[in-house]
Amino acid sequence: MSSDPKILVIDDEPQIHRFLSAALQAAGFEPLRAETGAEGLREIARAAPAAVVLDLGLPDMDGKSVLTRAREFYDEPIIILSARDRETEKIEALDLGANDYVEKPFGVGELLARLRAALRQRSHSGKPPPPIIRASGLVIDFPKRLVTRGSEPVHLSPKEYDLLARLAQNAGKVMQHRELLRAVWGPAHVEDTQYLRVFIGQLRQKIEPDPSAPKLILTEPGVGYRFIADEPDG
Repeated sequence: MSSDPKILVIDDEPQIHRFLSAALQAAGFEPLRAETGAEGLREIARAAPAAVVLDLGLPDMDGKSVLTRAREFYDEPIIILSARDRETEKIEALDLGANDYVEKPFGVGELLARLRAALRQRSHSGKPPPPIIRASGLVIDFPKRLVTRGSEPVHLSPKEYDLLARLAQNAGKVMQHRELLRAVWGPAHVEDTQYLRVFIGQLRQKIEPDPSAPKLILTEPGVGYRFIADEPDG
């Protein structure tokens, strides 16, 4: 019996299963397969996979219904695959409990990176965030409340630091606009997305090597932002 982490793919497209099965095996996972929502729910309950990759367009039920029912008994990462590019679909899936989403057509490298990030995030849940996070030469020292690039301090306002800290402590995860606004500015500001954009722009000017081509704080159009940290040691 394989000891590799099980990844369940719920999708009705045979070609998706063919190339994802090979890619998951090569990445050290054991792929499991379901082609309908009902089969997927049964397989989640039976196999207790380490994570689920879920298509929204299934033949027997909407993927969001599968997501809602799965979240009644399953706490591990669920990554959405979808050909639907509407912002409302992405936001609704995240609000229903998805950990991330990838649009079809997608690169397998991107999907595997999102999967690894979701699994890391899950393994750290319930634990305090690491005291120091590194990202492409940027160092965030939380105990000292200090941000440096190389040996030079990066001077941030209190709100800029709070915003960066919230993003960095959830590295790899999509942070929705409303989630960030509520956490940093409070519930009265959850609709102030333009305000958030201004602060993200200010942060990028201070921490990105090239603010016009950001590599640390990525925009997820219409949804939010994602911070990209270095792989942890070990």
